[in-house]
Parts: sequence; structure tokens; C-alpha cells
Amino acid sequence: MNLHDWIDELSDVLELEDVEVDEGLLADLTATAATNVEKLAAPVTAYLLGFAAATQDADPDTVERLAARAQVLAEGWDRPADAPDPDDVNDPIPDDRTVDHTGETYDDDRAEELVDEEV
Repeated sequence: MNLHDWIDELSDVLELEDVEVDEGLLADLTATAATNVEKLAAPVTAYLLGFAAATQDADPDTVERLAARAQVLAEGWDRPADAPDPDDVNDPIPDDRTVDHTGETYDDDRAEELVDEEV
């Protein structure tokens, strides 16, 4: 079974009618996403492209334009898959071993308020 047959069968199972898939476009886009971002980016990219096409009631030309935007993003992706998100990197924790914390309590509600204020 080739990819075209798979698409036909899968479309039937998913109850999709009149599905046009540009296999070459998807192959190029997902390969770039997998290579430049990470492997899981390939199916996620294809899914989101399909979702965008569906929500915009996109014709084949519009799908091609959407795919081109995603392709440009993937080609320019400069963050390795294992790189931490700069917003999620923990700041250094100050060394306060010399401070006496006896009797101090931690207030979870107040900590959440402080976090909310920072956002």
C-alpha cells in the first residue's frame, strides 16, 4: 500500500469526503520540522496545518500558503530540541544558609499571589 492509498483509506475511516492531499508538500514540511525542531514536530506540524486549513475553509492554494509559512518557520528554527525554554530556566537560588529561618512558615496562597503579580 502506498501513501496515496493510505490517505484514501484513512479518509474513509475518518468520514472525510473529497480530500485532496499534496503528499509532496506534507513530506517536505514534516521532514523540515522533524530535522530542524524535533521528530515530534513533524506530526504536530501536519496536524496543525490541517486544523488551520479546516478552520479557514482553505482551498488548495491557501493550504500551500499556510504550509509555506510553516516551512519558513521550521527552516529558521534555531533552538535545539533539548534546549531549555529561556522563560523556564530557573534563576540562581541565593545562598542563605547563614540566615536563621527558625519559626518561619511558608504561605502557599501568598506565594501564588506573588507569582501572579510577576505575570
